[in-house]
Amino acid sequence: MRPDDWHLTEDVDDFLARAGDFLRSRPGPHVMQLTWAERVRARGAKAFGTEAPVFGLLERAGEVHATFYRLPPRGFGLSPLTPEQADSLAARLAALGHSLPSVSADHSTATAFAAAWQRHTGATPKIRDTRLRLYRLGTLTPPEPMPAGRGRVLGEQDLEQDMFWCGEFAKAVGEDVSIDADTWADTRFADKRYTLWETPDGTPVSIAGMNPLIGGQIQVDIVYTPADLRGRGYAGAVTAEVSLAALAAGARDVVLFADLSNPTSNALYQRLGYRTLTDWAAYDFS
Repeated sequence: MRPDDWHLTEDVDDFLARAGDFLRSRPGPHVMQLTWAERVRARGAKAFGTEAPVFGLLERAGEVHATFYRLPPRGFGLSPLTPEQADSLAARLAALGHSLPSVSADHSTATAFAAAWQRHTGATPKIRDTRLRLYRLGTLTPPEPMPAGRGRVLGEQDLEQDMFWCGEFAKAVGEDVSIDADTWADTRFADKRYTLWETPDGTPVSIAGMNPLIGGQIQVDIVYTPADLRGRGYAGAVTAEVSLAALAAGARDVVLFADLSNPTSNALYQRLGYRTLTDWAAYDFS
């Protein structure tokens, strides 16, 4: 396999025209590729920084075998790669003078690329402490009994609620993002549809969001309950509501990420019918 089998482009439409069928053939492992390509297509390249996003595909004899995306100054995301593919990509990017702050992918791919990048550039990889697991919904099993209350889908008139809850979620998980009326449209939170779980008196107690339908798949993202309201079934109820909404919207696959350091949320998703698809890892380069 030659490094120049990797083709790079800043044209997201060209990338999707060539790699779209490949990405949609396994939408679960390709969830980040599909999501970010669609965001760039919908919002335009300039929405994500001064440097143009870069997309790449490994193509031989007209057949796509792997892809990547890079959104400077953000990190670098990969479809599943073999060690040989990871090495050829690292060689190609190093030869072109790319500087990568980080990489994220399924655990084996991220680890293989981190080692290859170190060989070709001398950069030292350090795995992040946060470990994620990607789940895919099998048969949805809503909680029984459900907590008192109901789910309410937030609409355009609920922007203040959207921003407040997403801001609380971002603080809870340590995301460095500014969320207000001026910045909202540029955040990763703006293209989601949110559902609040409300108690019988209308008090909001938990939120879940879902990304748009892409490639026949919807990602549930985010799920958040304030710390003092946990343990009452609200997260399970609102996640079930959003999962049902995703299926009703036509999703063949529904996926979500969970932090492996939180056994409560992982157990909850499994009770709801989510099954492990793959573990995820990120490495930072110094």
